[in-house]
Amino acid sequence: MLDDLDRELFGRGHRFVRYADDVRVFVRSKRAAHRVLASVTAVVEQRLKLKVNREKSKVVSASGMTMLGFGFYSRGGGVQTRIDRKALVRWKDRIRELTSRKWSIAMDERIAEINRFTAGWMGYFQLVDSPRVFSGLDEWFRRRMRQIRWKEWKRPRTRQVMLRKLGINERLSREWGGTGKGYWRVAGSPVLARALPNAYWDDLGLRMLKPTWQRLRSAGSTAGCVARMSGGVGGGPGDPALLPDCWWGARVGSRGSGR
Repeated sequence: MLDDLDRELFGRGHRFVRYADDVRVFVRSKRAAHRVLASVTAVVEQRLKLKVNREKSKVVSASGMTMLGFGFYSRGGGVQTRIDRKALVRWKDRIRELTSRKWSIAMDERIAEINRFTAGWMGYFQLVDSPRVFSGLDEWFRRRMRQIRWKEWKRPRTRQVMLRKLGINERLSREWGGTGKGYWRVAGSPVLARALPNAYWDDLGLRMLKPTWQRLRSAGSTAGCVARMSGGVGGGPGDPALLPDCWWGARVGSRGSGR
């Protein structure tokens, strides 16, 4: 039924994005956004006989909008995409599960599970315009992995031996091998970071976010596609993510929209 709304908005020449019953319409001014919000609400309720959720429907600056895990920010006279804060929280929650010290699983199997999750997550969020956020996430992620390895070594003697094998000198190996500091604190120490550097995890096949983003963006620079799923996703004409920051958006959500 909302395909009819897509056709209506397209016919008016609006730039818009719709996912299920959640619609974003982008216009030039705040005044125009209020006008569009009122007219689209009328179409949804009077013509399509659906109830608009007025708590979810509002007018905001394009750079203040979020949708499907993406947010927007102003830069260089335009609006660029970022990962919404809530999506980052969900990512961390999932990584905490996959890197739980209580989960008894071989490291190669754990990495395989993590890589599957990372591939899907980054496949979706490869559209973000800056990789800066991934650097911080990768650092936190590697620290989670280091504490797992530290727990696996268990005994002080084993830890000393492993640190020596990984290039740490005798004095520091004895000092840190016998430390009573907690897992997280040890995982953040310069000693363990040096013993288990980025290259160590690369050799084990662990996928980090920033390199994955760079690879996906590089591959995507020579290809493009437009997806259209009847009844679920709509949009047109133009790319709302590339609108200048003077644009405004009218969000219209039907009853039952949980976003």
